[in-house]
Amino acid sequence: MTKKLLILLFFLGSFFMQAQNLAWRTNMTDAIAISNEQKKPMLIFFTAAGVSDNLQNEIFKTPDFAVWSRDNVVLVKLDLSDSSADQSEKEQNLRLKDAFGVQDLPEVCFAMASVRKNKTTFSALGKIAYKPGGAKAWIAESNLILHPVE
Repeated sequence: MTKKLLILLFFLGSFFMQAQNLAWRTNMTDAIAISNEQKKPMLIFFTAAGVSDNLQNEIFKTPDFAVWSRDNVVLVKLDLSDSSADQSEKEQNLRLKDAFGVQDLPEVCFAMASVRKNKTTFSALGKIAYKPGGAKAWIAESNLILHPVE
């Protein structure tokens, strides 16, 4: 009995550890390539230092979000206060923030992108910010953006 319990705890621990290791992309060019290769939209997380951590702590750090994101989106994190980013990357991130109409941080935009003749065209699918209610409610609202009922 003890052996079975230890094995169960090991597998549950492994699951929860994997849930915390999300693969956030910070390079938009790489994210677009992966998004197109996997045929999944990008979840673009606009954030900066000093903004509320509710979205990250109550949504992104949950096992529900980890499973959902793995199956549905390519994760992109654009930190507008990242001092290690080069100037062109900072400018690109600010242009994207403006192009998607992001005004309050943190905010998430869902989008697809295509590149033709070295020109990137984004197709915005929708935006969502933090809302109380937990990961399941946030995911349900995100699914309505990604899979609208026609």
